[in-house]
Amino acid sequence: MEEIGILEVGGFAAGQAQDETAGTGLTVFLFDECAAAGVDIRGGGPASRETPLLSPVADAAGIHALVLSGGSAFGLDAAGGVMRFLEERGIGFDVGVTRVPLVCQSCLFDLAVGDKAVRPDATMAYRACGQASRERFDEGCVGAGAGATVGKLMGRDCAMKSGIGAYAVQAGGVKVGAVVAVNALGDIYDIDTGAQIAGLRTEDGRGLRSSEQLLCAQAGQARNPFTDHTNTTIGAVFTNAAFDKAQLTKIASMAQNGLARAIRPVHTTADGDTVYAVSTGAVAGDLNAVGTLAAYVMAKAIARAAYTAEPMFGLPSARSLAAI
Repeated sequence: MEEIGILEVGGFAAGQAQDETAGTGLTVFLFDECAAAGVDIRGGGPASRETPLLSPVADAAGIHALVLSGGSAFGLDAAGGVMRFLEERGIGFDVGVTRVPLVCQSCLFDLAVGDKAVRPDATMAYRACGQASRERFDEGCVGAGAGATVGKLMGRDCAMKSGIGAYAVQAGGVKVGAVVAVNALGDIYDIDTGAQIAGLRTEDGRGLRSSEQLLCAQAGQARNPFTDHTNTTIGAVFTNAAFDKAQLTKIASMAQNGLARAIRPVHTTADGDTVYAVSTGAVAGDLNAVGTLAAYVMAKAIARAAYTAEPMFGLPSARSLAAI
């Protein structure tokens, strides 16, 4: 197994746009062909669009694009810009009078980071589509990760900046990669070292403490006021192996294990954790092997989201905290 670039998985281009001042943005994936996809939603507060298309019993064979964005539910307007971009190019499901692009989207909550009045919209999404690349994918505080934060169990004063990360591998002829915008209630861990690398800071702001331990210590207390629906980690796994929607739904489910390995706590009612799985090729692949790789690359991408983030909006990042 060797590490490769996320765009080397093939079969799609990726574009990103953001408003750095407002602290929000989006990431768009445009597929070369209508791509089979599945989804697994574990968090209690998701914001999503068109995910019923991915049900194994739905008629749609696949989707033409996927959007990850900030803006909470307001950000769902962005998919309209992707649809306009694709329709203008004759891409979509043929309904006779036009072609209707099938676009799924999930959003994270970043309204409390910068300017709550600025959200990803159709104009931003259209711009991201026009900038889509097959050669470069930026990580950190860009795209859907522009306003991402982690470690919010005790509120903003103890939180940290996160972002969007990517990681991909090749095993034989099969390629599997993940992209994830990490906006978690919990803390981030490096699965190679087991070390906590971002999350809930100590009261003096110079170190880290365990959100998991603190939350469990509160088990007999009233609801923590900070465990509202203000988080959500959203991501996607891409593979060049050929699978149908039912199989990809299973792969998305297995990829959620990557969140469980790298984020603690995770899948709470305060999160809307959502993972997609998309097949962009025709290589033969084993479902269980690809699902296992999906969990691995997802966990690695989560760490990348923390490691590549920069300090912004008065919040430190993993790199800046380590330098203190």
